[in-house]
Amino acid sequence: MASGNSVPALGPNQALWEKGDFGAIAAFMRESGAALVAALQLAPPLRALDLGCGDGTTALPLAQAGADVTGIDISRSLVAAGRSRAAAAGLERLRFEHGDACCLTGVPDHAFDLTLSVFGAMFAPQPFAVASEMVRVTRSGGRIVMGNWIPNDPTFVSELLRISSAFTAPPPVGFISPMTWGVESQVRERFGRAGVPPEKIACTRETFRFLSAQRTPSDFIRLFETYYGPTMNAVDAARAQGREHDLHRQLIDLANAHNRAPNGGTDIAATFLKVTVWL
Repeated sequence: MASGNSVPALGPNQALWEKGDFGAIAAFMRESGAALVAALQLAPPLRALDLGCGDGTTALPLAQAGADVTGIDISRSLVAAGRSRAAAAGLERLRFEHGDACCLTGVPDHAFDLTLSVFGAMFAPQPFAVASEMVRVTRSGGRIVMGNWIPNDPTFVSELLRISSAFTAPPPVGFISPMTWGVESQVRERFGRAGVPPEKIACTRETFRFLSAQRTPSDFIRLFETYYGPTMNAVDAARAQGREHDLHRQLIDLANAHNRAPNGGTDIAATFLKVTVWL
């Protein structure tokens, strides 16, 4: 499996996800992460890889459902947090490792029955390499499942990223937006190049909810501004432009417009593309 020495320190993608603490955002994602895993209808024994796992929003429910789980993430701090959560939950068959979705160094071919990546591997900078690696490490007869945000979708996450990008400099030449993983034709091209025939790929639109009974939408946005790498970069850029208040107001308005929770809580829906690949 991947080891702590497998990824060079602080490449651009690693630096982005180690800049804040995505675990603060993930606290709003636990219930929906568990529901997504339950919908997979797992039948242990099962060897599962959670790629771009964060601190275990889907890795923990996978292990609790009886799978033998390896979680891999580019962020060393999230790997450490995942290990702490696994230990606290007494999940001995759940391991967290530091690794890069573009190059799963040390992970054998055909090692997993299920490879899962929910809003994780989509952010790796080389999408064709990601698709190839996911196919390589999944056994024949297994499946790959991805959850990917959709570009230009009117729900919360796409709008959050659109607003944030308006305050930051254009991406470098050659940059491939992670949101292209939410385009079905792009998904089919990437897995097709990895050798998967079209009839083995299915894409559906589903809903993910950010939930908290205690925290308001304003609290939610402050966490993004403080702990979520892409939004933190937008805040830095807006502050340099003297527009920090403008960005904050737009994000607060966005969260309030999408919130459906009564009594001051948060219930914000976001549409995503669920990709299933059968090998």
